[in-house]
Amino acid sequence: MDQIRSDALVLFGITGDLAYQKIIPALQSMAKRGNLTVPVVGVARSGWNLERMVERMRASLEDHGGVDEAAFAHLVAKLRYVDGDYTDHETFHRLKEALGMSKRPLHYLAIPPSIFETVVQHLDASGCAADARVVIEKPFGRDLRSAQELNSVIRAVFPEESIFRIDHFLGKEPVQNLAYFRFANTFLEPFWNRNYVESVQITMAEKFGLRKRGGFYDHVGAMRDVVQNHLLQVLALVAMDPPSGLERDVFLNERVRLLNSIRPLSPSTVVRGQFSGYRALDGVDPNSNAETYVAMRVQVETWRWAGVPFYIRTGKRLPVTATEVLVELKRPPRGVFPDDVPGHANHVIFRLGPDVSISLNARTKVPGDAMVGEDVELVAHHQSGDVMEPYERLLTDAMMGDNELFSRQDIVETSWRIVDPVLDDATPVHLYAQGSWGPDEADRLIGGDGHWHAPNGRG
Repeated sequence: MDQIRSDALVLFGITGDLAYQKIIPALQSMAKRGNLTVPVVGVARSGWNLERMVERMRASLEDHGGVDEAAFAHLVAKLRYVDGDYTDHETFHRLKEALGMSKRPLHYLAIPPSIFETVVQHLDASGCAADARVVIEKPFGRDLRSAQELNSVIRAVFPEESIFRIDHFLGKEPVQNLAYFRFANTFLEPFWNRNYVESVQITMAEKFGLRKRGGFYDHVGAMRDVVQNHLLQVLALVAMDPPSGLERDVFLNERVRLLNSIRPLSPSTVVRGQFSGYRALDGVDPNSNAETYVAMRVQVETWRWAGVPFYIRTGKRLPVTATEVLVELKRPPRGVFPDDVPGHANHVIFRLGPDVSISLNARTKVPGDAMVGEDVELVAHHQSGDVMEPYERLLTDAMMGDNELFSRQDIVETSWRIVDPVLDDATPVHLYAQGSWGPDEADRLIGGDGHWHAPNGRG
């Protein structure tokens, strides 16, 4: 893998919301850690100048954690600004001048995907793409076909190893720790298979709503926003086999192998929902069928997981905000004590947010003469200390050419293949009350004596 560090960072869309909320705070953190030693060139079509850009950056930091004056001064000293239309070749000539002696820039496209082709072609024509890398934000297309078309546009200029498809979810510390905890310890492996696991539930619940993203969300929906990317990647980390070899892309290869073993979804395995009042929100079509909730049953066709159902559930305006993985184990083959609880089973929980923990549920005896038990949670891990935020981590990795925490094109296409059959109106949308756990129809996905596990969470 190419480990030559990029010698400049170009941020297209530096005046936009993503930059304001995530990228600018990440830049200050990089400067504070000593990881920002190259020129930073902001590009936008806002009619601004460098002074106004600096004011915008300070406002961003004041709203997101505060200004570290020393780190901010270092960032400002590295900052250059190019204002102009993305369709005008003169904008890219000015970018070339702003790059100066830099020969290996990293271009971050924090802009709508509809503009990618125009920007990439101008980067190529101006010479700014030579020996460069490019970062693109999800969504990577709207379905398999559009993802392939988008890739052909990028690949016409940049080789695969120079393309970084950013999914900030993969840069989160607890998501990385999920894989680390699995493969750094031996005690999980003996029961991490179909012989002992009854089912797996992956829940991403959000108590909040659209947060002024109505226009965007109504064209995307929950399936495209978090299932096709975030939650399928979490499933892959939970279910993939241990990586082999010493190459840095072994984890990527195992994730692809696992995703390739998943059957494409069918309407009978998916339930979509929409919270009441959604259609009255700003930017939302009053007749919209976009889903704010998805529940699904996924089959992983490997020797390890054959017959074990994986359930994914996500939604907005649910009772709590919480993301977690619940691995439910099978019950002991027969009851020994009179207080055995029907349906009770041990489980492992990976809590990914907003609070973070890894825990094991077990039964222990209640003190006293009777052989009576109770459920307890044995906490295996709790996050603490100075944690690098996802965008800081991913920007730092991209500058170094390290793609381990990014999505590769084969991962993107395999994920779209799984969800393609149930996109848009392939299944009906069921209304659910705000503050509930979604439509009742989702209960039918879990057969037998199973039920959805409701995580605790914060508002």
